[in-house]
Amino acid sequence: MTAETLSTAQSRVELLDDVLYRKVNWRIIPLFIICFLFAYLDRVNISFAKLQMQSDLGFSDTVYGLGASLFFVGYFLFEVPSNILLHKIGARVWIARIMVSWGIASACMMFVSDEFWFYTLRFLIGVMEAGFVPGVLYYFTQWYPGNRRGRVNAYFKSSICLCGIVGGPLAGFILGHFDGLYGMAGWKWLFLLEGLPSIVLGVVVLWLLSDKIEDASWLTADEKRVLLERMASEPKPDSSSRFSDIWKHPVTYVMSAIYLCLVMA
Repeated sequence: MTAETLSTAQSRVELLDDVLYRKVNWRIIPLFIICFLFAYLDRVNISFAKLQMQSDLGFSDTVYGLGASLFFVGYFLFEVPSNILLHKIGARVWIARIMVSWGIASACMMFVSDEFWFYTLRFLIGVMEAGFVPGVLYYFTQWYPGNRRGRVNAYFKSSICLCGIVGGPLAGFILGHFDGLYGMAGWKWLFLLEGLPSIVLGVVVLWLLSDKIEDASWLTADEKRVLLERMASEPKPDSSSRFSDIWKHPVTYVMSAIYLCLVMA
């Protein structure tokens, strides 16, 4: 077989792979982008609700600032435990659980009437949402080889830009047009209408996605075989490494500093 023939055959294989992964992309990525959109909205809608909520409940700036930050306390404390459970239970079920529970907690913010419940629910939203983003990134590792994962991760993270585009106008619309409807303040409608979609999306994740390639009913047998072959060619992780090893690498601190600056900005 000549080099030209081999090159042509390889190009054909790559083209067929692109078609197959495009099918996988359309099944997985848009759903997770929408999920991340509402995760972000449920995280930051507290800042938009402040326009009405703070005066209605008589909270000081100190109370409101502390309540808003308690989300990140819960998120930080339960991020690792959540991902340990994700590995034990399965990504699809656990991601669905995360979405349903944070949606319920976020919607319950409409019932806040004092500082105690304000603090409690903000903390609980962080607890319930913990593990979502790492869980999705882990899910990608079960479907995409390393040479395709970077682009997929970029698509997923682009949801942040989408949140910035729709978050403010959507919150303003709800606060302005729903205020007083059925006797409820606009900020209560904001938490309700941005919390409920997360619950629905959690059910959709459970219904549409599969933990393993071989369990995907929307793929043919040949498509599953090709995907499994691509994943089998991936280098295996070093089983001798320990969690404490990450603190020995300067890259850990550099990347942490970059992400810290990104979040602060």
